[in-house]
Amino acid sequence: MQKNKSLRSWLGHLKELNQLAVVDKKVSLEFEIAGIVKKLDGTKAAYFPNVKGYQIPVVAGTATTRRQFADALDITETQLNEKFLDALEHPIPCKEIPSEAAPVHENVILGEAVDLLKYFPIPIHHEKDSGNYISAGLSIAKDPISGSQNVSIHRLQVSGKNKLGALILPRHLYSFYKEAEEKGQPLNVAIVIGVDPVTILASQAIAPLGQDEMEITGALKGRPEPVVKCKTIDVLVPAHAEIVLEGRILPIVREPEGPFGEFPKYYGPRSDKEVIEITAITHRNNPIYQTIVAASYEHLLLGGIPREASLLQALRNTVPTVKDVHLTLGGTCRYHLVVQMKKRNEGEAKNVILAAFAGHYDVKHVVVVDDDVDIYNLEEVEWAIATRFQAEKDLVVINGALGSKLDPSTDNGVGSKLGFDCTVPLNSEPMEFEKIQIPGMKGLDTEYYRNQDVRSIEVVSEHFIERD
Repeated sequence: MQKNKSLRSWLGHLKELNQLAVVDKKVSLEFEIAGIVKKLDGTKAAYFPNVKGYQIPVVAGTATTRRQFADALDITETQLNEKFLDALEHPIPCKEIPSEAAPVHENVILGEAVDLLKYFPIPIHHEKDSGNYISAGLSIAKDPISGSQNVSIHRLQVSGKNKLGALILPRHLYSFYKEAEEKGQPLNVAIVIGVDPVTILASQAIAPLGQDEMEITGALKGRPEPVVKCKTIDVLVPAHAEIVLEGRILPIVREPEGPFGEFPKYYGPRSDKEVIEITAITHRNNPIYQTIVAASYEHLLLGGIPREASLLQALRNTVPTVKDVHLTLGGTCRYHLVVQMKKRNEGEAKNVILAAFAGHYDVKHVVVVDDDVDIYNLEEVEWAIATRFQAEKDLVVINGALGSKLDPSTDNGVGSKLGFDCTVPLNSEPMEFEKIQIPGMKGLDTEYYRNQDVRSIEVVSEHFIERD
């Protein structure tokens, strides 16, 4: 079976690799699931078949390393950015299938029978979260004007048996909603829960308005993604998803939502937000409920990898010799960007810094290094800052710029940005910045020498005996 066909096929793949922890003990929705997921973060996905009060299992942490996302795409880690760029440029249209062939339509719940917490084990993650939150739901809606679809993820607070409070930032879904609201109309939306990591990753693409992220999913997988029309609204959803909530974002209505633990490891505040009314539910037989714990590696990488691809494209438009970019985990995969480039003209690195700030408002600190620095090795990046940077001439400071409103150090999102030009001056003396090397070292078998203490201990043991 294709490992990225569905959530189930991916979990089967993880099980074969011993990267899936099955937690047999009875667990609580309140904090316990989130706590265990964080303990396993970066090592194994967590599957909970025994949730208090529910027959439905919960899964989280389905891809928590760059290697796992690359594995889902059958590529290496270093190919992630180029693969994503290619998918953005060459989307593959989806393949619509009939309802009877779609696993997600095996069960249908309509009208008054809709009761979110009765059916689904929706967790509470953090101490001061305002309630149960859907955090891995793909929101799919159609542009009221063009009819093109958009896929995105939003935090969704369960506010009633059929009601969700939603944080909808001013991007594509917000634009669709405002078009409908200005006419006094609701916007139909489907919330899709339980898909493979490639589908979730594609949902985070920074694509132009009008480009359907499900077509980016197809391009990443190399085949059309099967979709099915919802039962009660005109929206196409992944046919192999576990659960779909069909509903509408109500016009004019705003209700309290939050606080909720977010990716910067702080709480997003409480305020009045848009409201989604759920009118129907469809799900597979024996569905699996998927959640994402905020600020986990899964959450950070889902935001970081697609942003890297978009930033790489934007920076190459400014300086074509930019080779790669990396949004670091310590910078929440949003705020700290490392850029690798081949500098041909003085001043190019500073242009790259400015282009990075323009590329995405979240970017706060940019470090630009030469192509002899491994940008995925933060020890090397710090070394470049330590030995190739002088603040007097290499620091770029921009004050009063728009950044992330979830960064508590800003004034409602407005703050300062820093750029570090850590590239070697083109007129430097020979050997002045040349990295030291040991000839032949790359060809040495590290494991062989690590095992020498076991194989040759008898030869040298006499040297370890302390004599009077």
